[in-house]
Amino acid sequence: MKQHVTVIEHILQHQGRMPMATGRLTRLLNGLILAAKIISREVTKAGLVDVLGMTGDVNVQGEQVQKLDDFANRVIIYRMQQVGVLCAMSSEENADLIEIPDTFDQDDYILVFDPLDGSSNIDANVSIGTIFGIYRKKDASIPGVTLGDALRKGAEQVAAGYFIYGSSCMMVYTTGNGVHGFTLDPSVGEFLLSHPDIRIPEQGKTYSVNESYWHYWDESVREAVTYFKSTNNALKRPYSLRYIGSLVADFHRNLLYGGIFMYPADSREPKKPHGKLRLLCEAAPLAMIVEHAGGMATDGVNRILDIEAEALHQRVPLYIGSRNDVLKVREYLKAKG
Repeated sequence: MKQHVTVIEHILQHQGRMPMATGRLTRLLNGLILAAKIISREVTKAGLVDVLGMTGDVNVQGEQVQKLDDFANRVIIYRMQQVGVLCAMSSEENADLIEIPDTFDQDDYILVFDPLDGSSNIDANVSIGTIFGIYRKKDASIPGVTLGDALRKGAEQVAAGYFIYGSSCMMVYTTGNGVHGFTLDPSVGEFLLSHPDIRIPEQGKTYSVNESYWHYWDESVREAVTYFKSTNNALKRPYSLRYIGSLVADFHRNLLYGGIFMYPADSREPKKPHGKLRLLCEAAPLAMIVEHAGGMATDGVNRILDIEAEALHQRVPLYIGSRNDVLKVREYLKAKG
């Protein structure tokens, strides 16, 4: 009989390879897992209870807040305040750094997260997800936490991952020792190892991008996208276009099968000249995952994990996926300088 491995068992088995392993990261991830189970429960009955549609509020990004997005944000903040290993959090939905109240135990971990990526697709029953990255304070000996402790390079993450709520609920994470996927078994209420040591193919066959923004891209981006649409490429035939419009869903598919996801900078919205995606809570965590799976993530030219955040909600262009495909985009964008 096959013996299933839970996330926590998997972490404990690998802790010997992790520096400064004390069990605190296990507690942190266990808190996230519980939050994800609660969110998954609500997602699966979204059409039956009053969690669809807008709250009527506008978030820090200037976007309408979905009810389920707000629910996910509140669940994660509530659950993670109580794990006793965090000093602060940063959410896509909150303008400022969220410090852990003095009424809870604190330590030196910092959690950044997008509570419900793809929330505009909730009403259409499209796969959505929670993305997270984990850092440690720059100096644990200094009391309190500052904004500078959260404004970091993605390369400084100690762990990153995502939960995807789709035909099944999955957790994919890395602590720097490979990328591993777990599927939630509702009958036992546990995430069980289903995708050990995920490796993204070096060469993909699909590209994911919203081509309706074609006229808002600069010429180098158009040339890069044309490469994937033409027969003059590595495949000698057009790549297949696969675009869901939910970052975590598009990324997950490409991680398993190979391909590239692109969200270029565009001139569509003057307030968002660098595109829509957030460096800290979206691009950096997925970049850590893809690199440890053998892939690559850039802003078109620069490695995402080398970009030091200057603001909590800083936006960045994102080209992420199979290494050869991301390198090809960089050739076009570098050529145009």
